[in-house]
Amino acid sequence: MADEVLSLREIQGACWIVLALLTAGAFFVVSASFAWSVLAGGVVSNISFLISQKDIKRFVESITSFSEPEDRKAKAKQGQKGYLLKFWLRIVIIGVVLFLFIKSGVVNIFGLILGLSTVVLAITFVSLNVLRRYYFSGRR
Repeated sequence: MADEVLSLREIQGACWIVLALLTAGAFFVVSASFAWSVLAGGVVSNISFLISQKDIKRFVESITSFSEPEDRKAKAKQGQKGYLLKFWLRIVIIGVVLFLFIKSGVVNIFGLILGLSTVVLAITFVSLNVLRRYYFSGRR
């Protein structure tokens, strides 16, 4: 369990580091408005990832707190509905926020997409780092 928590913390930290690097790079290579777009998309993406991770953790902990399989099954059904409702609500809120950003014209769409990809990039980097540590530790 400690490795899993460390990995989630590592991914969360990597998300913010990737966002900072992408924003700085966009500012120096492209423009300030492009960097703002990257930052806006990255903040939306990172906050959504953080909330999603907490919701999933809470859902799993609520199910595993029961020792009887019947109790777990009942709690899982109940919790699944709540989780799915929160999930779709989060998707709608993200959609509205992105719509407002794009409709207002305050963001560059390509910068926004780059910012929204920060979680994917961070997970890729952390996964490659875990693979590198495994490969070079001699555990093969």
